[in-house]
Amino acid sequence: MEQFKLYLDSIVNLEHREKMKSLLKWIQNQYQDLIPVIKWNQPMFVLGDTFIIGFSVSKQHIAISPEAYGIQEFSERIQSSGYTHTSNLFRILWNQEIDYELISEMIRFKMFDKAGSDSFWK
Repeated sequence: MEQFKLYLDSIVNLEHREKMKSLLKWIQNQYQDLIPVIKWNQPMFVLGDTFIIGFSVSKQHIAISPEAYGIQEFSERIQSSGYTHTSNLFRILWNQEIDYELISEMIRFKMFDKAGSDSFWK
C-alpha cells in the first residue's frame, strides 16, 4: 500500500479514506499479480504494461474505471448493484456497499482479455 500512501493521505474525510484504502488493499491481496501504481494522480492496477482498473474519488463517490469496454461488458451488472455509470467509469456512493464480487469479475475479465498485451489502453 506504500504506492498509494500519498494519494490516500490526500483524502480529507477519514471514513472515505478508510473505505478507499480497504478497497485498494483488498485488490492487492486478492490479485497479487497486479502491480499497484499511481498514474495521472490516480491509483490503478496494471498487469505488466497494461491497464486493468483505476480509481478516483470525489466528494460524492468512488469512481472506478475498467475502460469503456469493461463498462459495456458489465453495464447491467453495475446497474443491478445499484451503481450509476458513464461510458468510462462507474460510481460507488460513499454510503453504498462495495460489490467486491462485481469488481473481482471485472478484474478477472480484464486480466484474461489483456493477457500478454503490451499496450496500456485497449
